Amino acid sequence: MKLLIADRDVNERTGLAWVVRSYPIPFSSVDTAENYEELLDKWVRELPAVVCVELDMISRDQWEVFRRLVRTYRCQVIGITAEATFERALQAIELHAEDLWVKPVSPDRIKRTLLEIGRERNDPSPTVEPSSLPPLSYRSLFLDEEGETAPLLLFQPESERSVSRLHQFLEDAPFSEPPRLFPLSDTVAAVFPGIKPEKEKMETFRREGYRLIREWWDRYREALFLVIQPQQSSAPSLYRQYQLAREALSLRFYRGDQPIWIAEEPVRWNWIDPFLTPEEQRMWVHMLDQGDREGIRKWMRQEFSGLYPPYPEPGLLRIRLTSLLAQLRRYMKTWSLTENPDLEKAYHRIFSTILYAPLLDRILQELLLFVHALMEGAQQQTLHQNIDPVERGIQYIEREFHRPDLGLEEVAREVGRNPSYFSHLLSRQQGISFRQLLQSVRMKHARHLLATTNLSIREIASRCGYLQPHTFSRTFRRNCGCSPREYRLQKNRQQIN
Repeated sequence: MKLLIADRDVNERTGLAWVVRSYPIPFSSVDTAENYEELLDKWVRELPAVVCVELDMISRDQWEVFRRLVRTYRCQVIGITAEATFERALQAIELHAEDLWVKPVSPDRIKRTLLEIGRERNDPSPTVEPSSLPPLSYRSLFLDEEGETAPLLLFQPESERSVSRLHQFLEDAPFSEPPRLFPLSDTVAAVFPGIKPEKEKMETFRREGYRLIREWWDRYREALFLVIQPQQSSAPSLYRQYQLAREALSLRFYRGDQPIWIAEEPVRWNWIDPFLTPEEQRMWVHMLDQGDREGIRKWMRQEFSGLYPPYPEPGLLRIRLTSLLAQLRRYMKTWSLTENPDLEKAYHRIFSTILYAPLLDRILQELLLFVHALMEGAQQQTLHQNIDPVERGIQYIEREFHRPDLGLEEVAREVGRNPSYFSHLLSRQQGISFRQLLQSVRMKHARHLLATTNLSIREIASRCGYLQPHTFSRTFRRNCGCSPREYRLQKNRQQIN
């Protein structure tokens, strides 16, 4: 039985060949190839039984030819890669690879995989029937097909860059039962074939999980999160088990203080409207204008802290936080804070934090610090009178649009400008008159109330600053192309459909 090792790194090639020759692994010969062309040449000439190939050496335009070669010569393939990525895992699946080794590969992993292949090839037992269950592999994780199931542990480090290090850490870990390890783009899956999911065994997994989390922290000062997915009838394939565990990883967003979860059932999420309502927008404008730090802290604590299952889907909550960030961006423009390079960098940093930070508590802490920095910046701008009067005027209109007596003179007085000059600035910056702006704001809020409430047309007209319902209806038709009643019917039909 011949083995061919193909890797561009001479140290990797010779080291792997040395490991194979140093152990009683049943290969009659071990050959190496340093590039793709040499790999093809020796493969065709030598017809090896097993090929260990560096997937990174195969370019995209060579991939299809290589796949056909694997199918034609029917040898067993082991993938090798320096990149613990989803793309490399999919390539291993396409090749029906026996294993995927992520560099650096431990000698124990090499020996275990090659000995298992040797036993399978030398096993004189009858040929496996086509209906038998396929062995565990990357294919089992990503394709929903009938196959062997087993208890699954899914480990996630705090940073994707730590996956390779985590894989090596788990390779060396003294598990009571040795698992099959599958490194992925941001996690490592540990599968325990042949183990029945008794309650006592799950408790053993939990204890081992806490021990590994402590050791990982002591060694690398990095958090580690673990989901345990028992083998059970509700997940009839390893793919389903992996999906359940993967979904449970999202709970870390809310419960970073709970490092281990048992994923026995699918996670149920609670739907929320991710966008701030007009009332919430006005409240934020007011709190920011007043520098109400305590009010903002209480609002955020009430809105985001103390959540309990079923939690909102994390993606929706991130959208809600970006909706909140949009109000802060507007505040920055009002007070010309976008011209401050430190605050501008902080804005982009908090935007990235909202999108990608793994823990909600961390996002909220960073967001509050950013709000405080903006308020301090606004205070400094006030001392230098560096304020955009148009943005200030728009915010005032957003807050006071419900008053029928709201007019240009009052808004201009609020921002400290002459009415004529403020009207000129508004027209130059926004391209509309004061009357058009006020009407636009009122119509926006009217559409929201028509679509989301059962208030009468008279009540909506009053809330939007119109004394007479017929004046409101006439203005609405002119701006929206239909009457308020017709608009509400259209929205109701859309919701039903």
